[in-house]
Amino acid sequence: MERRSFVRGAGLAGVLAAGTAPAIVHAQSTIRWRLASSFPKSLDTIFGAAELFAKRVGEMSGGKFQISVHAGGELMPAFGVVDGVQNGTVEMAHTAPYYFVGKDITFALGTAIPFGLNSRQMTAWMYQGNGLTLMREFYANYNIISFPGGNTGAQMGGWFRKPITKLADLKGLRLRTVGVTGQVMERLGVVVQALPGAEIYQALEKGTIDAAEWVGPYDDLKLGFNKVAPHYAYPAWWEGGPQLDFFINTKAFGGLPAEYKAMIQAAASEAHVDMQARYDARNPNALRQLVAGGTKLFRFPKDTMDEAFKQAMALYAEISAKNPAWKKVYTDFSKFRSEQNLWYRFAEAGFDSYMQSQKV
Repeated sequence: MERRSFVRGAGLAGVLAAGTAPAIVHAQSTIRWRLASSFPKSLDTIFGAAELFAKRVGEMSGGKFQISVHAGGELMPAFGVVDGVQNGTVEMAHTAPYYFVGKDITFALGTAIPFGLNSRQMTAWMYQGNGLTLMREFYANYNIISFPGGNTGAQMGGWFRKPITKLADLKGLRLRTVGVTGQVMERLGVVVQALPGAEIYQALEKGTIDAAEWVGPYDDLKLGFNKVAPHYAYPAWWEGGPQLDFFINTKAFGGLPAEYKAMIQAAASEAHVDMQARYDARNPNALRQLVAGGTKLFRFPKDTMDEAFKQAMALYAEISAKNPAWKKVYTDFSKFRSEQNLWYRFAEAGFDSYMQSQKV
C-alpha cells in the first residue's frame, strides 16, 4: 500500500475511533418550525405547555431544532389551526381537538365528551389503550399526526349571572361552550355560542351571553370572569378530563430524522404531565381567592345532571348510527370507560371520598 494512502486511511480510522463521526452525522442545517396555539399568552398553563414543548425540543437538539410558538390569532384564528396544519401553512399546532367538531364530531373524542373519562383515564386510554392509535388513524384524514399535549383535570362548570337551581333554569340560557357539550346543552334548551377564550369576558360583560364555561379557578381568575358573573358552578360534567393535543403536519413530521421525532415525543410527554401538575398546584389557592372575593359556588342539581346524562347517551347512540368514524372510536372509548369506572369505584373514589371528609 502506498504510504500516503495508508496515512489518509489511518487518519479516517482515527477520527472514527475517537468518536468524532456523530458530529459529522449531526452536522445538519437548523430546522425551524412554527407552532400555532389556540390560546392567548395570558394563560401560562395552557399556552405554557406549548412553550415548554418548544423549549425542550430546542434543548435536546442543541439548538438545531427551533420551534417558535404563536398565540391564537397571531398567525391564524384560534379555531383555524387544523386548517393551518392540514395545508402546511404551519408545521404544527397546540389545541383542543373538540374545537373542530364542525368538521367531524369524532374530533371531540380526542379531548372530552360529556360524562366521559377523567384525566388519568384519558391518559391511560391514550398511552395504554387504543386511544392514540384510533385518534391518529382519524386525524390522518386531515394530514395530521397527534401527540397528547396536556390535560386540565376535571373542570368547573362555569360562570352564571344567576345560579341553576333546577333543570328548567337552563331553558333559553345563552351559554358559551364548545364541542359535543353544545349539542347536549341544546337538547336541554340552552342557546349555545362558541367563542375563543379571549372573547368570553367581553361577551359576559356586554350581556351577549348569560353564562360561560372555561377551565377552572386559576385560569378563570386570570381572565376575570368573577367580575361579570358571580355564580360559579361545579362540576363540569362535560369535561372530566379534557386533553390538549399537539397536531403536526404528517409530511413535516415524516421529513424529520429519527432522533428529532423522538425529541418531539419526549417533549410532548413532559408537556402533557406538566400542564395538569400546574393546574393541580395552582387551582386550590385561586379558588380560595375567588370565594374570598365574593364568588358564590353552587353544584348542578341532580335533575339537571340526570337529564344531561340521559341526553348525552341518546346523542352518542344517534351519532354512532350515522357516523362510522365516531362509532369506531366511541365503541372502544365506552368499553374502556366502563372498565375504568369499575376500578375507580373501589380504589380512587373510595380513597378520595374518605380523605376529602377529613381535616388534614
